[in-house]
This record gives sequence, C-alpha cells and structure tokens, in this order.
Amino acid sequence: MTGQASLSDGDRHAAPSRRAVLRGAAVTLSTAAAAAVTGATAGTAAAAGAGPPGALTDHPGAQWLPADSANLRTALRPRSHPVDHVVIHVTQEHFDDAVAVFRDPSRGTSAHYVVRSADGHIGQCVREKDIARHTGRPDDDNRSIGITHEGWVTSAAWFTEQLYASSAALTAAVCARHAIPLDRTHILGHHEVPGTTHTDPGANWDWDRYLELVRQASAAPG
Repeated sequence: MTGQASLSDGDRHAAPSRRAVLRGAAVTLSTAAAAAVTGATAGTAAAAGAGPPGALTDHPGAQWLPADSANLRTALRPRSHPVDHVVIHVTQEHFDDAVAVFRDPSRGTSAHYVVRSADGHIGQCVREKDIARHTGRPDDDNRSIGITHEGWVTSAAWFTEQLYASSAALTAAVCARHAIPLDRTHILGHHEVPGTTHTDPGANWDWDRYLELVRQASAAPG
C-alpha cells in the first residue's frame, strides 16, 4: 500500500502494548479458521455478484467500512475479471487512519480488507466483486484481492499473533472462494507486483509462518 518508509517510522509510531493486545478480542487461528471455512462456500455466490440483497461483506465477521466510490472500480468479478492472486500490504497508518484514506476521494487508493493489529479485527472496504485500487497497476488490480495490515514495515511488533491468525483465515477463505492456489506465486507482497516502487509488507513480515497459518486455516474443518 505504501512506498518506501523512512527508517524512523517504526520509532515514531509505538506498537500496541501487551496490555492493549490482551484487552482486544482474542483472535485464535482455530476460531478465525472455523468462521472463514464456514463462510467460504456461501461467499462464492456473493463474490460472483449473486449475493443476497444487503449482503455487504464477503467475509464472516468483517465490519463494512466502505471506501469512497472514486477509489475503486465497480465490476462483477469473477465473471467480468478472473481473480487469481492475493496481494499483502502494510498500511503505514493506524487502522482508523487507513480507513479514512480509503474514504477520501482525492487519494485514489483502497484495499478490499484492512486488518487491525491489536485484535485481528477485519474491516471490509471494497466488495470482492469490485476492483480496489491497491497495486498501482490496473491489470493487477483487476485480478487480485488486496489485504492491508495495520502497522509499519520497520517494526515487527505490529504483526501480532491476532493479526497473523485473522489475516491467514481471511486469505484462506478468499482463496477458497476464488480457487486461488495457496502458494507464494499467488499470495504475494505488494513489493512483488511487477514495476512497483513499494516495499510492503517488508522484511519483518514472516512469510513462512503466514503461509503455514493460511494452509492450516484452509484445512480446518467447517
């Protein structure tokens, strides 16, 4: 989501304290995965634009926090465009500030989902059938789901157990809805989008751990 962060970003923005994390709703892999797998099949119809009237979110438990219409393109994916990968971002903003950016029509950016650090809470800002402006490349936007995470690339402390577990269950469910393989070719960082100048999710993002959690969530019984 962001460009090159200054090396002082992680110092200026304090990571959530242990007390704040414990105060947040505990999001474990087992509970997040159960919710994701239960909703994955039902979500397929919604992702295809055939969801019931008024169904605004595609992921169970997500909070609808809509981006401004200027920051997305309406579509009927996967009928209008195949969805074949997930792009992982880091906000370089606090959760509420990232949502505010997506709601500002002058910013020209959005993501489908944003995940909060302290408790793994998920906000959905763009429907999966629609196209978020999150990679900087329209062709990649057309074919992807963007998931951004509260934090700064310079501080691993933002990438909490709750954030990893909740995001992994979300990614597993998105991949189930769109038949996306669970591998690093199809689940990639913003820095891996061809031609990008962005660096997120950065060296502090634990890809091995994350992919293992995604696969565990995918295998969890519904």
